[in-house]
Amino acid sequence: MVKKVIKVLNEMGLHARPAGLIADVAGKFDCSIKIIKDSAEINAKSIMGILTLGAAKGSEIILVCEGKDAEKAAEEIEKLFKKNFDEE
Repeated sequence: MVKKVIKVLNEMGLHARPAGLIADVAGKFDCSIKIIKDSAEINAKSIMGILTLGAAKGSEIILVCEGKDAEKAAEEIEKLFKKNFDEE
């Protein structure tokens, strides 16, 4: 299991475009990928689930990946956050 705390840094937070990018990347992996914010826990392969988190700029989320390609999945998703989803 891989667990990472990630800060949302892009201006608009996790709106539709970043949610789609996360779900697309997550969908390429066989492992289970969850995002936790406050008491909400969602499947990172679900755009709607990601949108329901309401993660604004400055929010911290916990990324949890479990399975055979968990390490690679966590790295790829974390890259999206680090490059602000190419928004700036």
